[in-house]
Amino acid sequence: MDYKEWLGYLASLIVLISLLMSSVKKLRWINLIGSLTFAVYGFLIDALPVAIMNTGIIGINIYYLIQMYRKNDYFTLTALDKEKNYFEYFMSFYKEDIKTFITEEHDLKDESLVKLFILRNTVPAGIFVAKKTKEDQMDVYIDYVTPQYRDFQIGEYLFNTQKKYFIEQGINSLISHPGTEKHEKYLQKMGFIKKTEKDEVFYIKEIK
Repeated sequence: MDYKEWLGYLASLIVLISLLMSSVKKLRWINLIGSLTFAVYGFLIDALPVAIMNTGIIGINIYYLIQMYRKNDYFTLTALDKEKNYFEYFMSFYKEDIKTFITEEHDLKDESLVKLFILRNTVPAGIFVAKKTKEDQMDVYIDYVTPQYRDFQIGEYLFNTQKKYFIEQGINSLISHPGTEKHEKYLQKMGFIKKTEKDEVFYIKEIK
């Protein structure tokens, strides 16, 4: 096979990978690269229908990406004081996906737990469950974002933009225990520092 044929296979692979993305933004970016590669491939082998169609797809991807980056998302924190049905439904629906980040071993019916939904454009996109273990400290049990909104914006909103929520509760630090490798990467991205005390590994974030 010459380089042109390899380029065609590469373009096909990139487009296939784009369809595996749960994030629409990632899908658009990867699909844009795949379409661009396909367009170059089409021109190289004089297959104008392939080249022209993929040039059109490039334009469509660019248009929607511009719309996404121009759009101002609206975030809201909603406390779940007495509302249990939707919380239980949410946890049940995303149970298997949550397991890919953390192992949930706590009693989520504990009345003392702090339960927050993070709404993104009025849609429940993330959930935060924690317990106040000291006067100025919270243990984070669940910090989960649904797949389509997993672009770190919700984490930034919760831990940085809305840190005043924790300050108003008298919280100076958040403790989170490591889950899977991707959960640990997320914690590090959000500014949690890894520590070990008495052979116990945990992550801590100071609220300032």
